Amino acid sequence: MQQVQVFGITVSAWLIIPLVYFLAVTLFLFVKKVIFARVRHLTERSKIRLDDILIQAADFPLTLLIFASGAVIVEKMMPMLSENRLTNYYVVILKAITIFAIILFADRFLNALMKEYGNKVEVLKATGGVLRGFVRAVVIGLGLLILLDSFGISITPIIASLGIGSLAIALALQPTLENLFAGVQLIVDKPIQVGHFVKLESGEEGYAHKIGWRSTWIRLLPNNTVVLPNTLLVNSRVLNYYYPETEMAVLVQVGVHYESDLEKVEKVTIAVGKETLKEVQGGVAEFEPFIRYHTFNDFSIDFTVILRCKEFVDNYLIKHEFIKRLHKRYAQEGIVIPYPIRAINYDQEKQFSPNEAPRGK
Repeated sequence: MQQVQVFGITVSAWLIIPLVYFLAVTLFLFVKKVIFARVRHLTERSKIRLDDILIQAADFPLTLLIFASGAVIVEKMMPMLSENRLTNYYVVILKAITIFAIILFADRFLNALMKEYGNKVEVLKATGGVLRGFVRAVVIGLGLLILLDSFGISITPIIASLGIGSLAIALALQPTLENLFAGVQLIVDKPIQVGHFVKLESGEEGYAHKIGWRSTWIRLLPNNTVVLPNTLLVNSRVLNYYYPETEMAVLVQVGVHYESDLEKVEKVTIAVGKETLKEVQGGVAEFEPFIRYHTFNDFSIDFTVILRCKEFVDNYLIKHEFIKRLHKRYAQEGIVIPYPIRAINYDQEKQFSPNEAPRGK
């Protein structure tokens, strides 16, 4: 053990080394505090949260490196032993601490980043917990491989084993992985979103309640839920009533008697439509209803009334109230909605039937 002369006093290196270490670490921590205070002052003026996240993530890992660097100064300035046994082990320890600090920084930074933007990015909003766990596992796994390599341990067999194991797991979980990637496609492509009212190819209609990694849940109007594998949903035709907007047309089919005044029918029907949209909840009050005649039917002249509602479920009440009001108004105006009838003109049939035998013979 070396002896050190301090102001003429012989002091053991065991006493000097902790003092030098303490002074070095204190100095570095003071410098770090000053620099971080200046940087935080600058980041407060910035509207971007990324710089704040970066500073917070680097705080503790940098402190860890400062404590390790203090030992470096001690080892360089005052070797404890004449032989270099400290140096033999210290390089490996310092390298391990450095790698650990980098892993810790990457984990803290990515985790904070996903939490910050989790409610702003749709992918993170729907799958933030699973994605954060996956990213953390990847970061820690890569860090451990680098750490083992720094100790001189060959990681080639480990990587080969992971590759073979991953292939076996992928084959065993092929249906699950198909649904997983289909879920990612639904989240990124956004054909439907949570809260949208959709109609499935199989005929079910309801609100998208949850879009998960494996399945999508559709809550039907009777308050039941249909759970669909994401693969099936991606490969089927889906009608989204909320895209590009929630407002939609309400079509009502009506028929009037052939003897009706069609101009009057149009005027009365539009008046009833306006009244319905203004007074019934869910109607678009500023919309101008209109009708379109389209068919000379067997017993009536048919037309379509076009109304407008705020969202799909409102169309039921709009149709309900409109039909009631239109029926009452038609009765007041003398407009006839005919029953299904079939008239046979015997004289016409006799005239165009040359093979019919004369009556009485």
